[in-house]
Amino acid sequence: MGGCIGSQRDNGPPSGESSDVTGMVQHVSVGRNQPLRPEKPKWKSDIPLTEGQLRSKREEFWDTAPAFDGRKEIWDALKAASYALETGDHALAQAIVDGASISLPHGTLVDCYDELGNRYQLPYYVLSAPANLLEEASESDTVPDNDASATPGVEQPIRFRLSTLSHDIKLQVCTTDTVIKVKKRIAELQVGVEPYRQRWFYAGRLLNDKLHIEDCKIPKNHVVQVIVSVSKQEKGS
Repeated sequence: MGGCIGSQRDNGPPSGESSDVTGMVQHVSVGRNQPLRPEKPKWKSDIPLTEGQLRSKREEFWDTAPAFDGRKEIWDALKAASYALETGDHALAQAIVDGASISLPHGTLVDCYDELGNRYQLPYYVLSAPANLLEEASESDTVPDNDASATPGVEQPIRFRLSTLSHDIKLQVCTTDTVIKVKKRIAELQVGVEPYRQRWFYAGRLLNDKLHIEDCKIPKNHVVQVIVSVSKQEKGS
């Protein structure tokens, strides 16, 4: 059956990782499908990572995993389901898993099978951030708002789906606005979502602070996923 390089080994988490997944994995017979659980695996990296290093590690995994074993369409479905689960859209993640006929004997994406019996194992770092994730300076600290001399743009509505909120925020933004400028507007509306804590994703792509809205190719009324990082104080509370 298929596996992947860098997958979780049967005797513990992937190399360089330690974990705390108590209660998440039950001893069930292989082949018995269970619903996807909304909980994210808890783990700690042996070598602390920054958010940028974690993203690079994930990109490397998704770029190389399909080349070794398994079916590409299943890897694509697992990638989409992982992203949906991390952004808090559990219903979408479950729908993706069901649509691809992926079986979850333990109710998690850590260990799963396709309808042909091929096995797919996802390392913890593609499913959640480590408990000892390092904070890094955001580009918002160094990127100025140089819009004074810019050509006037066109206003358009965009919806922002924050991982910390149960509802979307709808804003009228100018196509010549930078991502960091709109991040600051969101920070003014919501306490605890400072620009450096926001990571924007659209169509699976991380949007850089320096980009202009028109460069992001976001149609009117489409949704931008905003992952809000949790501070160390909040994690400990």
